[in-house]
Amino acid sequence: MFLFSGSPSRKKKMTHGAMDFNELVKLVRAGLMVRTDSRQMQQGECFVAMPGTAVRGIDYIPMALQKGAKYIVAPKDARDLVAPVAEDEAVVCYVENTAKALGELARAYFKTDELDMKLVAVTGTNGKTTTSYIIEHLLAAAGRKVGVLGTVTYRWPGFSIDAKLTTPDCWMIHELLANMAKADVDAAIMETSSHALDQYRVAGLDFDVAVISNLTQDHLDYHGDMETYFNAKAKLFTEYPHQDKCCVINFDDPYCRRLLNKCENAIGYGFGDPVSSDKHTLRGRVLSCDRHGLKLECGFKGKTWEIDSGLMGQHNAMNLLAAQAVGLCIGLNCKDMRKLNEFKGVPGRLERVENEQGLHVFVDYAHTPDALINVQKALRSLDFDRLITVFGCGGDRDRTKRPIMGRAVAEYADVAVLTSDNPRSEDPVAIMDDARPGLKGAAMVMEDPDRQEAITMAVREMTPNDVLLIAGKGHEDYQVLKDVTLHFSDAEAVQQAIATIKGEQDK
Repeated sequence: MFLFSGSPSRKKKMTHGAMDFNELVKLVRAGLMVRTDSRQMQQGECFVAMPGTAVRGIDYIPMALQKGAKYIVAPKDARDLVAPVAEDEAVVCYVENTAKALGELARAYFKTDELDMKLVAVTGTNGKTTTSYIIEHLLAAAGRKVGVLGTVTYRWPGFSIDAKLTTPDCWMIHELLANMAKADVDAAIMETSSHALDQYRVAGLDFDVAVISNLTQDHLDYHGDMETYFNAKAKLFTEYPHQDKCCVINFDDPYCRRLLNKCENAIGYGFGDPVSSDKHTLRGRVLSCDRHGLKLECGFKGKTWEIDSGLMGQHNAMNLLAAQAVGLCIGLNCKDMRKLNEFKGVPGRLERVENEQGLHVFVDYAHTPDALINVQKALRSLDFDRLITVFGCGGDRDRTKRPIMGRAVAEYADVAVLTSDNPRSEDPVAIMDDARPGLKGAAMVMEDPDRQEAITMAVREMTPNDVLLIAGKGHEDYQVLKDVTLHFSDAEAVQQAIATIKGEQDK
C-alpha cells in the first residue's frame, strides 16, 4: 500500500497534466475502463479516487499508477496532494465530488442514459422490500418485463443472484441495468437506502418514479440524527435528474409529508387527510383485516376500487397503496390494480413457517422499533390467544435503538424472548444488556443469547392458538459472529425446535 503522508515540498514537472472531465466522459463512452479498486487496475485504464473516512481513494493513487493507470479522477480540494504525484505520470481530472463523477462515468460506459426503461426508486425506513415486490407483481401482470435490485436479490426474468447490499455500488448498478436492457427488461425497481443516497451510489441515474414509504429511527450510528437521516432520503426527490419524475409520498408520515410541497409532480398516498390540497392523492380505507389477509378500498381522482389481499396488517395496506401509486404514475388504471389480489407475499416479510404441528409461526425482517411495532400490531389484531416475540439487536449498529426495540416488544408481546441477531464484532450478551431496559414492564421475558435455543424456548412455550413472531432476520440465512459468517435460518430453526421438542416428548 502506498499512502500520502502530507503535502510534498515541491512539484514535479508536469508531462501529462490535467484534463477537462467532459473530455474524459467521451473517452469512457468510447470504451475506456474505469476502476475504483487500485488492485484491479490494468494498463491504460482510469482510476477514480473515491471519498472515504477510514480509507481515502487518494491514498491509493500511487498504487493505481504503478499498475498502469493512465487517467486519474481526484477531488479538487486534494489537488495539492495529487498533482505532484500524479500529473507527471497520468492525465488527472479534478472534480468537486468523485462519487458523483463515478456515476457520470458509469452512465457513459454502460450508456444507461440511452436505455428505454422505466426506473423506479423506493426509499424509506421500512417497507422498501415489500413495496418493491408488490410493484414488480403489478407491472409484470400488466405485461411489463421487470427487473429488481433489492435487499433479497438482484433479479430479472432468467437471472437472479443474492443481494449483498440493499443498493449495490454505483458501477455495479449501471452494469446490472445495462444487463437488464439486454434481456429486454422495460421496467426496473430499485430499493434505495439512505447510505446509497448519501454516498451517491445512485449517481448518474434518471429516475422516472421516486417513492418514500416512511421515516423512523434507524441508522443513526451513520447519520447521527433524524434530520440528517431525512436529508439523505430527501436527496432522491430534490437532487436527482428528471425534473418531471413522479414522486410518490406517504402523507401520513410527518417527515415524508414535508416533501410534498417540494415536488411538483407528486402523488400523495395514505389513510388520513393530506396536507396539500393541490396534489393528487390516493386514499385508502381498510375494510377488513384478519389472519387470512386484508380488504382495502382505494380512491383516486373520483374512482374507487377494492383489493382483496393475502397480506396482513395496516403496514401492508400502506405498502399496497404505495405500489398502486407507482402503477398510476406509469399509466396503469384501477382495473390493473385488481391483479394485486393474486400477490402471494414476500420472502421473510411476515412469512408463515409451515410445520407439521400446525403452529402459527411467522418470520419477519423487522429490525427497527417502528417495524417491530407494525408487525406485532398486525398479529395482535388477529384472533390469537397470545403473541410471543423473539427478537435481538444487530451488533455494530445504532445502539440507541436497542432499548426502544425492547419497549416495542414489551408493549405488544405477551411473551418477549430476547436473543442475539447478527452480533458481528460485539459481545451478544452486551447487546442484550443494552436492549433489556426497554423490556421493563413486559408481561413475561425469556432470554438466551443462542438464537436456536431462544427459538426452541419460544416454540416450547406455545399453545395451539398462540402466534409466534421471530423478528430481525426474515429472509437471511446466515448469522455474523465476530469475523465468521455461519449458516442460520429462522425458518429452519423452527423446524429444528419442533424436532427437538418432539424427541423430548417421545422419550
